[in-house]
Amino acid sequence: MKKVWKFGVSAGLAAALLAGCGQEAAPAEQETATETPAAPAEAEFPVTLTDAVGDEITIEEEPKAIVSMIPSNTEIAYELGLDDKIVGVSDFDNYPEEAAEAEKIGGQEFNVEKIISLQPDVVLAHESGLGVGDAGLQQLRDAGIKVFVVNNAENFEEVYETIDTIGKATGAQEEAEAEIAEMKEEVAEIKEKAAAVDEQKKVFIEVSSVPEIYTTGSGTFMDEMLSIINAENAAGDLEGWATIDPEAIVDRNPDVIVTTEGTYNPEAVDQIMERGGFSDVTAVKEKAVYDVDSDMVSRSGPRLTDGLEELAKAVYPEVFSE
Repeated sequence: MKKVWKFGVSAGLAAALLAGCGQEAAPAEQETATETPAAPAEAEFPVTLTDAVGDEITIEEEPKAIVSMIPSNTEIAYELGLDDKIVGVSDFDNYPEEAAEAEKIGGQEFNVEKIISLQPDVVLAHESGLGVGDAGLQQLRDAGIKVFVVNNAENFEEVYETIDTIGKATGAQEEAEAEIAEMKEEVAEIKEKAAAVDEQKKVFIEVSSVPEIYTTGSGTFMDEMLSIINAENAAGDLEGWATIDPEAIVDRNPDVIVTTEGTYNPEAVDQIMERGGFSDVTAVKEKAVYDVDSDMVSRSGPRLTDGLEELAKAVYPEVFSE
């Protein structure tokens, strides 16, 4: 009989190349001050890292086979160039396309025997799956498999830390540092552009529609994203992922409404536009209701900066669509 355990799924660039360049010799009477460039990080093993459950995990050698149990971990691993090492991913992994070729180990339920059969050197689990999947993870540990539980990142800084940690655990530290640097640069560029916004807009983000509408309050990725692009979160007085009544949305009268359901419901924008009682909402009157890819704005991985830019274009097309 197959042993199956429930595991929650949540809401993952190539390394920078250093090129030398020739310098003319300085005149003898001149002193030149030069900065020695920092040496690129090199993978060092064994490496000991503390995971989300507080366990110190020692990885003796650079992993040759990796199982990722959540889409965000998978996106990070592929972005770090670990394609050939990934032997198993979750059923929910849909990016990049190469992930479809990896063996599937389950979704909200993961198959312990399947994972063991893949003989991974390390399994990248996730803090969001703790509780329901603990027994299954322990079986993997008992089978001699290194299980590293990745922390649940709730903001950009924590995403950078996650990428750095996965890089160290897999021998891709140089690639991780390059990816983090690129993401930080992209965020800085978007923030700089957003400074040109003359009139701040109030934005309501709808992540789940009727009959139970969910939005993103303070302390969420999308709340941070709105802050970065110089927009006001219409639900900023709420905390975390929160339910909200349609009447409360009308009272807040957002200038823009963003839905993240378009991937699963092509009619999501039209349904909001036609929702009863919404005809006087500014976003509806101005036809400022847009869909943004939910994976790009919610998965704690490298595509968050792409999602940030898409959100910025939806809210401030006059600034970001130039």
